[in-house]
Amino acid sequence: MRLIFVYWAFEDQGSGLVIQGYTEAARALGHEVVVYGCWRLGKENPTIPLNYSLDVASADAVVFIFEWTTALKPGDQLDLVRLVGKVPRERRVILDGDGNYNDLVSADADYNHRDAESARRWVETCDSLSDKICQPTLHPLRENVRPFLFYAYNPAWERPLNLRAKEYGMIYVGHSKFRWCAMQRVLRAVEPIRGQIGRIALVGHGWDSPPWWAGKLELEHAYCSDAGYLKDLGVETLPSVRFEGVIDWMSRATFNPVLLRPVFQHLRFVTPRLFETPAANTIPLFVFDEAHVQEIYGEEALELVLPQDSPQEKVLDIVGRPGHYADVVRGVRQHLAEKHCHAARLRRLIEIIES
Repeated sequence: MRLIFVYWAFEDQGSGLVIQGYTEAARALGHEVVVYGCWRLGKENPTIPLNYSLDVASADAVVFIFEWTTALKPGDQLDLVRLVGKVPRERRVILDGDGNYNDLVSADADYNHRDAESARRWVETCDSLSDKICQPTLHPLRENVRPFLFYAYNPAWERPLNLRAKEYGMIYVGHSKFRWCAMQRVLRAVEPIRGQIGRIALVGHGWDSPPWWAGKLELEHAYCSDAGYLKDLGVETLPSVRFEGVIDWMSRATFNPVLLRPVFQHLRFVTPRLFETPAANTIPLFVFDEAHVQEIYGEEALELVLPQDSPQEKVLDIVGRPGHYADVVRGVRQHLAEKHCHAARLRRLIEIIES
């Protein structure tokens, strides 16, 4: 089967690494995954090396990966006509990665839409393209949405676990968008034991100040943080990194928090980072509810959850006993490789297409 993914790719955020994993899994299973578009050095998408193609005629199915937008890149209405004109409706699937195929949802100052009209337009666009709407959760709110986690774990990403002499005590690789509350919870846990942690770095947009596009998109509030507090705590804020370098950057620290924005916690979504962090040479520290952690990672992973009570003790224990927690991570990796690998996801996607 030949699948075309329609996706607005970024080099320093989003699902590039996940899509590469699908491409590799497809080859191993006798299928093909391509991304709609061109990759010509110096022209289109020169820094995002995915497996591009404009050949729609030979496609068996189209998968629209909608995260922050339903628009195409590169593309226009003619591209959309090609995609929907050549591939029948029943062979089109939408992955609604940010939970926008819902009515207005809000949680702790986070939201999926600015207003009800925006939600209506998003749902209308998706319904015009496909009847097969999927979300990366096992608990969709709408009855017509299919649970399909989409984001996956790739054992080939794994770095050997060697937690000695780390350059950083803690690193978080990711942008601050709607994540300051969760990050603040981690930093409050670190604060009373700051001298025992070592260097701390936040790598990505928005930690020291809103990114340049925040004002243009009226998203300054989404990228809120407290630069003064970070400076007082001795936290380094560093530029974003390309998606191919995320796992190596996480591997430079003893532990990495794994955060979800409030709306994603409410919807019990998964994201690419939930599967990338356990592959790094680090200890993932899960900063969301235990039921969600157990559902994805298995019961063993509950030992990696940041508790509400005395969280600094958990952080100290991780720093003091990294070998013990490395054994826990190895068990989590085995669980993810069996239950959440790209091959298993691809088989499920093909089932949805052929249903």
